[in-house]
Amino acid sequence: MVPASTLTAGSVGEVRTRYLDLPDPVRLDCGRELYPVRVAYETYGTLSRERDNVVLVCHALSGDAHAAGFSTVAPEASTRDGFAAEDRDGAAGQALGWWDGMIGPGKAFDTDRFFVVSTNLLGGCRGTTGPSSTDPATGRPYGPDFPVITVADMVRTQRAFLDALGIERLAAVAGGSLGGMQALEWAIGYPEQVDSIVVIASTHALHPQGMAWNAIARESIMRDPDWQGGHYYGTGRAPDAGMGVARMVGHVTYLSAPALRDKFGRRLQFAEDIRYTLTEPEFEVENYLRHQADSFVRRFDANTYLTMSRALTYFDLARQYGGSLTRALDGVNARTLLITFSSDWLYPPLASEEIHDALRALGRPTELHLIDAPYGHDCFLLEEERQTPIVRRFLLGG
Repeated sequence: MVPASTLTAGSVGEVRTRYLDLPDPVRLDCGRELYPVRVAYETYGTLSRERDNVVLVCHALSGDAHAAGFSTVAPEASTRDGFAAEDRDGAAGQALGWWDGMIGPGKAFDTDRFFVVSTNLLGGCRGTTGPSSTDPATGRPYGPDFPVITVADMVRTQRAFLDALGIERLAAVAGGSLGGMQALEWAIGYPEQVDSIVVIASTHALHPQGMAWNAIARESIMRDPDWQGGHYYGTGRAPDAGMGVARMVGHVTYLSAPALRDKFGRRLQFAEDIRYTLTEPEFEVENYLRHQADSFVRRFDANTYLTMSRALTYFDLARQYGGSLTRALDGVNARTLLITFSSDWLYPPLASEEIHDALRALGRPTELHLIDAPYGHDCFLLEEERQTPIVRRFLLGG
């Protein structure tokens, strides 16, 4: 139990992740069908009698269903991935949901008004069916035999999950990064079922630089001998070294040069002068990245990382519409809120501007907010206070 004194203002309190087995197979873009599929999820707030107050929040690559409140199950490592989250959250942050600052009474996604739903994505390793799940055909974990999936497959799974809950329409779909991609996919794939979308620090297609960094991260895993072609489950060996490097690479792309300079500079970690070592971290920034790697491999599966990273790089709204983003967005009926950050070079403001311009050209209701902040892509997890009034006003129709 979490002591009441540690609950944050506006907290949804203690929550437990639940699980639902979908009744039917999920059809995938690769041509396969997947069955069975289990979905891990959490809910916050109260579902209205009309079932018209549902907000689906979608997590980024390394998130899970635990988006708000304090988990009743002690996690192996925190999912609060924002830059220097441990400094901000303290010990209580270990069990805190990854978007707790945005979800709860009086917060951006106000649980006094909305019924907020969060699921672990298809392909995940935190309760939803993914590469570490048992393949019914073999009785062993899928490993590399798990289907290659897309963002559309993730959304298709969410739609089937909500159908099983008896929820037909969404007041909003919201998320940052990969979560924002899902919100866009919802608006295109189910235009009559989504009233509004909130797309934060996201894009209509990952830029080549982002694709390149993702490729390096995947290669670091697959070149680790302990990956064993993806069949490492039950062997006593896992590609922790490769996963650690992948996490280091990914984490750096989420930050900005000013954020790293201000947080670490060139300060030494363990001594007043350099120790002339090749193998041990000398500087604070090196030690920080090692810590990020060590904590990440304790809670995340390498094959899931490969699966999610590939889905990110495949995402391209315009690809099936002759390269035209305007044509891709032509069927969107949802009101759209786009929030982007000045220092985000991985999902740069230009991508949100292109979405905004295309929607305006189509005469669709859209807002774009550029927040000047120094933390890079991680701003969507850190700048909650500045995002909150924008999101609250938008969801209230203001």
